[in-house]
Amino acid sequence: MKRIIFLLVIFVLILTVFPPRTAGAKGSISARSAILMDQDSGRILYEKNANEVSRIASITKIMTAILAIESGKLEKKVTISEKAVRTEGSSIYLKPGDKVKLEDLVYGLMLRSGNDAANAIAENVGGSIEGFVFLMNQKAKEIGMNNTHFANPNGLDSRKMDHFSTAYDMALLTRYAMQNKTYQKIAGTKTYKGWRNKNRLLTEKYKYCTGGKTGFTKLAKRTLVTTASKNGENLIVVTLNDPDDWNDHISMFEYGFKNYDSTIILKQGKISAIKNKYLKNNVYIKHEVDYPLTKQEREEVEIEYKVMKPNKSWKDPEKIPEIVGKAVIYLDKTPIRTVPIYYHFTNKKAKEGWIKEFLHVFLIQIGVKTNG
Repeated sequence: MKRIIFLLVIFVLILTVFPPRTAGAKGSISARSAILMDQDSGRILYEKNANEVSRIASITKIMTAILAIESGKLEKKVTISEKAVRTEGSSIYLKPGDKVKLEDLVYGLMLRSGNDAANAIAENVGGSIEGFVFLMNQKAKEIGMNNTHFANPNGLDSRKMDHFSTAYDMALLTRYAMQNKTYQKIAGTKTYKGWRNKNRLLTEKYKYCTGGKTGFTKLAKRTLVTTASKNGENLIVVTLNDPDDWNDHISMFEYGFKNYDSTIILKQGKISAIKNKYLKNNVYIKHEVDYPLTKQEREEVEIEYKVMKPNKSWKDPEKIPEIVGKAVIYLDKTPIRTVPIYYHFTNKKAKEGWIKEFLHVFLIQIGVKTNG
């Protein structure tokens, strides 16, 4: 008995001195800034200083890659300039005058973090590095990256801090980029033409990892973006200035997968809850809504259907608008999603006429109805 009590005391002391790492506990993540985001819904599952502006190093290249892919020029061979080759830092060892497919440059950019590849892409997609930087900042505004400014296509530091972003903004960018199948493929490639991906989470450390981008400069320190998928749930993790990024990313992914499940909170199809005489049985939701929820949160979801006030013209079903309202989804009394409610009228007379015509032809074909 004394031995058992002694062992229990030792176990409690160990837990006190070395508490288990979980992303749910504030301060357990080493990064100065971090975020865990559900890729499909955009819901933030964990954050730490997620909107704090920081240098971002080579995770910048996610933007460079997606702009190159969206240019539609991946099959084009481009000529490498001397200026691109002279770029400092990590390199895929391009030479002036080389003719390289833009697609290969994007692989070199994402797998080996080639700064020479970044500048070569910029010159050929944007017309110049300055022109490409303009495109980068334009795209950032479109995505909603409100605390981001790009000054180059590679993420190298300059004396003044004119190239920066936040963990939240980089998660937004990654979420946007992951909607592109070509980006997904490149970011998730382990080796390509002899190049091995520097993302060790993808190549060796975490079997659920689907892609991402590494980064490091003396001023930015270690930066990392990774994505992971498990049982239909897709997550994004971003860390900035993180000395223990591999472990922190695994910890946050495991927290997300353990505590949240992708849940259908609004089904696609007809809405039976709406009893309005003009709309009844003719209103529907186009697409189902999935949202990551904990077991407890599933009981806290509520749906409110709001429809337009009918007017006299609605007596004619063909004058009822296509969108007649919205479904507002609440989680713990807080609205989290709004979805349009669509109206579809089936003309019964036209439908009956079509059926009669079909039966008439069918009966003729089988010889029941004949002339003469």
